[in-house]
Amino acid sequence: MLDSKRYIRQTQLLDFGKTGQDKLHQSRVLVIGAGGLGVPVIQYLSAMGVGTLGIMDGDTVDLSNLHRQVIYQSSQVGMPKVAACKEWVQRQNPSIGLQVYDQFLTISNALETISTYDLVIDATDNFEARYLINDACVMLNKSFVYGALQGFEGQVSVFNYQQGPTYRCLYPNPPDAGQIPDCNQSGVLGIVPGIIGSYQALEAVKVLTDCGEPLAGKLLVLDLKTHSQYIIRIRTNPLNQHLKKLQHSYALASCEWEASISVDELSQWMITGRQFNLLDVREPYEYHEAHLDRAESIPLSEIQTRTISLSTELPWVVMCEVGSRSKKAIQLLKNQFPDAKLINLEGGFAQWCQEMGNLHLEK
Repeated sequence: MLDSKRYIRQTQLLDFGKTGQDKLHQSRVLVIGAGGLGVPVIQYLSAMGVGTLGIMDGDTVDLSNLHRQVIYQSSQVGMPKVAACKEWVQRQNPSIGLQVYDQFLTISNALETISTYDLVIDATDNFEARYLINDACVMLNKSFVYGALQGFEGQVSVFNYQQGPTYRCLYPNPPDAGQIPDCNQSGVLGIVPGIIGSYQALEAVKVLTDCGEPLAGKLLVLDLKTHSQYIIRIRTNPLNQHLKKLQHSYALASCEWEASISVDELSQWMITGRQFNLLDVREPYEYHEAHLDRAESIPLSEIQTRTISLSTELPWVVMCEVGSRSKKAIQLLKNQFPDAKLINLEGGFAQWCQEMGNLHLEK
């Protein structure tokens, strides 16, 4: 049979064999996040023959993703990531089950979505999602494989495995908003998430097939710049293993309510001549490709590293590509300009282009 030949190098492997392959084939895995970490997980689990693969991500392919998210092609920029992943997986291994969710994980969909899978891979890049994944998995008694990176350093662990430690046992409380920058702010070398994501795929296979010793109760920390690594032992706090319900909100504790404006509302402001300032916090190369007229460019990375001048006489509409970096920028700007009225553009520049086309665009 074609499938038996496809996996023959795995079934020949001592301590894995046909038993391990059968267990893998019977497994259902949900990958939350189809970015730098999720891509290698998706590639390897689908190629190795996981039974059913779920992929959840509400983002679209961006040109700045392509150096590290190697499933995607230049021709797919602007395409939903899950749709591009679906095409790739179906070409690579059409025999596995595939379910895609073109949405982000939320309080309202977490329990229902996760409940149908045997294992969750946390391939997200923000603390709100990580704590939500943890709490939902604890409530549903599901294990999940954790991966994170910062600069050249990566972390990998397996949480909630056989009554072992949870993510909250390692990090009881989330950091303050903006305290730890993500790769949109600090940058990332393309291969680093590929390596950490591959470690996550390996841990998933170990959990699903009972092969080897998963990183349960252990946090593997890798410095990929020096090829050094060490393991931190994680103590179990029983209080973290008996959650009864999800939190009302997973917004970081220091985050305050942010005023926001839709693309349509901003367009009406422009039509009616309302006075306001427009701040574009995307990187310079993004701004120079295309931007809204009247938009002042101050990249998020510069807001964190230099003193800037910001008038407080008129409101500022703050925008980025999809609306996430602008929220972080608002938090940082509030510290410098507590009296400024800062308004986030929902959906960012991508949403403007989708709804308004070339209206008020400068290239």
